[in-house]
Amino acid sequence: MRCTSDIFEEGSIFHIYNHAIDNFDLFYEDEDYDFFLYKFSTHQRKIPSSVFAYCLMPDHYHFLIKQDSKQKIYKIFNYAFISYAKYFNKKYNRKGPIFSSPLQHKIINNNIYLLQLSKYIHMNPVRKNLVDLPEQWEYSDYQNWINESEGKFLSLKARKNICANSKKYQDFINSYSNFLNHYEFRNLTFRKF
Repeated sequence: MRCTSDIFEEGSIFHIYNHAIDNFDLFYEDEDYDFFLYKFSTHQRKIPSSVFAYCLMPDHYHFLIKQDSKQKIYKIFNYAFISYAKYFNKKYNRKGPIFSSPLQHKIINNNIYLLQLSKYIHMNPVRKNLVDLPEQWEYSDYQNWINESEGKFLSLKARKNICANSKKYQDFINSYSNFLNHYEFRNLTFRKF
């Protein structure tokens, strides 16, 4: 879905994602991931937001992010990816767009979807056979979740708004079931959004 500014309101939570154009990757080397994360953090400091989960994959990315002010969070991605596209095209001697479509987003309107989406994001590298365990993937915030530590973007306050403790979240992530019943959900969350 193309970003339209009228749905980006303070307090809204979004799944923001996109995929590389054609058969290209977005990130080939550690330096590429690091450059994007630096640009993202630079622009995120200017637009109040809370990142609940993120994962950068070789050919796509996912962010679960809350808009904490009236400033539109899609601008973080616009600014970061304009910088990244220039860097990428220069480094890899190419021209043109690097994404298959405009910035994609879905609004998150309930806790179950939020929690299931965080699992989907954190398990992405495992599903794509890049690692055996989600904590082995360097380009997500899963390590911060299970270690209850501040990350590049993740704050403990944001994480604790989704999940009561890291052990329960890790058990949820490692469970084979994608279905979360009401009892399990109540034991994982603190509050409703």
